[in-house]
Order: sequence, then C-alpha cells, then structure tokens
Amino acid sequence: EGIFFAGAKHAAIKVVASYSEDQLITSDPRQLLEIEAAKKEFERQELLKLQGLKENIEKAIETNPMLKQFKNQILLDLTTEGLRIQIVDEKNRPMFDLGGAHMKNYTTQILREIGRMLNEVPNRISLSGHTDATPYSSGEKAYSNWELSADRANSSRRELIAGGMAESKMLRVVGLSSAIMLDNNDPYSPINRRISLIVLNKEMEDAISSGGKQLEVKDQEQVAPALQQAAPKDKPIAAEGKNH
Repeated sequence: EGIFFAGAKHAAIKVVASYSEDQLITSDPRQLLEIEAAKKEFERQELLKLQGLKENIEKAIETNPMLKQFKNQILLDLTTEGLRIQIVDEKNRPMFDLGGAHMKNYTTQILREIGRMLNEVPNRISLSGHTDATPYSSGEKAYSNWELSADRANSSRRELIAGGMAESKMLRVVGLSSAIMLDNNDPYSPINRRISLIVLNKEMEDAISSGGKQLEVKDQEQVAPALQQAAPKDKPIAAEGKNH
C-alpha cells in the first residue's frame, strides 16, 4: 500500500508506507519536493485514522454500559508516538489484585472491548505496565515493581488478543515500574498504576523496529566535522543530582 502524489508535469510518485530515507535517494529537486509532500500527506492521513479510532473508542465508552462506568479510568489522547490509551487505577477500584498481575473481571472486559476495536487500523501496538512508587518489602533485590509492571503488561496483552486483536499487531511489551509517573506530585497516587497502550504511528513503529541504526565510519576524517559540530562550545554540562 502507498500514497500516490501527483507533482510537476503530472508525474506520480508512489511513497510506500514502509518508506525509509535510504530508499528515497534522488538528486532531482522536484522529486525531492514531491516525496516530501507525499510523506506529509501520508502522515496527515495516518493522523486522521488515529483520530477516527479515538472517536470510535470514545463513542463505545459512552454507549456501552459496562465501559461507561469506567469512563474516568480510560484516558485517551494523541501524542507524538500515536494514539495513547491508558487504563488507570482509581481509589477503591484497582485494575489488578494488590501486588499481583491477576486482573479484576472488569479489567478483562475493558481490554477485550478495546482489543476488538484496535483492528480498525493497521498500526502496530506498544504496551507498557506502570506501578506507583510503593516498593516491595524485599526492595529491588527480588521480585520488584519492575517484574510486576512487566507481568501486568503481558496479562493485558493476552486479554487484548482474547478480545480479537491480531497477534501480529503487538510490537513491544515492557514493564516500566514507577519510572514514568502520571502524577509527579504524588508518586503513590492510584493514577500512576496503569496500563498504557499506544497505537503507534509509522515513524515511531519504524524507530522501534529498527532498534537504532549503526553508525558506519570509514575513517576519522569522515566523522570529525560532525563531532566538532555536536560538541558543546562554552557551556559545560551540569552533573545531574539524584531525585528521591
């Protein structure tokens, strides 16, 4: 699949959805402009699809009695990575058993409903588990919030698939412990305990899939100018302090 963009002299350039910069090398200025325009059009259409999915999920929450009672615990927003869907804990209504990865029945239902709707777009999925800052009594030396958040993310993955989401859509599953807070002012807030699901845009999907490109250097002269340009001039880098 791709986007056809008509440019100067009615020349059509096909930009495949899985384009990469290396595959689009050309010295023709007109083709460069058309390729850039086609990429922007692809990104615009992709954003519209994600916005449409967001609206469909919001409508489902409003019309489904089961989902509607958890409306305040299902957070949706569009980010630079794609459509983010977060299912958060609420006081007296957690998503999982305390200190474990066993889901409450309503969490299972929420994830299965969402899983079914994710097939509306071809985008792949990144899934992360998050905890609050409350540590296990054993600290970090044994089973900790890192393992717990990863186990909860994997439990969520299984329920999304059980709800109908294609297995091939899942790109990444990670546990992030309490490293990324929703409420930085209260590390122990229930809202920090959550499952975060991102319907990835193409740019972010490619970045994750590539794992970072290796820098190929033939000789020192090749890389020296770039290093000099990137190096700080007069302003030293301050050492980071610990934040507890």
